[in-house]
Amino acid sequence: MSKALTMESAADDEDDEDHGRGLDPSFRLPAGTRNYITPAGHARIRAEVEQLLRVERPQLVSVVQWAASNGDRSENADYIYGKRRLREIDRRIRFLTKRLDLAEIVDPAGRAGTEQVFFGATVTICDEQGSEQTYRIVGVDETDFARGRVSWVSPLARALLKSRAGDTVRFQSPAGSRTVDVVEVAYRAIDD
Repeated sequence: MSKALTMESAADDEDDEDHGRGLDPSFRLPAGTRNYITPAGHARIRAEVEQLLRVERPQLVSVVQWAASNGDRSENADYIYGKRRLREIDRRIRFLTKRLDLAEIVDPAGRAGTEQVFFGATVTICDEQGSEQTYRIVGVDETDFARGRVSWVSPLARALLKSRAGDTVRFQSPAGSRTVDVVEVAYRAIDD
């Protein structure tokens, strides 16, 4: 086996750990924990895997086969870039499949009536300036700060866990130490 192939497969294994998320630690699961996820998040990831397996990958395989039939592969851009994209798709499928294998689906709607903050809670907080924000505590694969969805392993969510309406929590944000008051805790189904 050539050195290029062994080095490439080692790089693929490293990429599987963190594919598509960069180095942001809020997207990593703590060692030995489960991958908590809402039903909507699980469905979204499963749909992405199906799209990659059933649509994108077969289309790309046919393009690569066509490009390979054209002869000299060393200068064939369709073949070279097609093979590269195929590796990316396979790496993404492996990553998502591992995440689904570790997934533990938690339906927030099933916790209605709970007063404490746990996974799946929709929490309204008030900061030192009196500004209110609402966040949903979701799985690491569902994080979308623009939509108010924070990972359960993020500093904010960790500080809020087990708190109740009326509690004051302190946490370390990228901007420094912050204190927020918990205004409301609710559990609702999370739609994608």
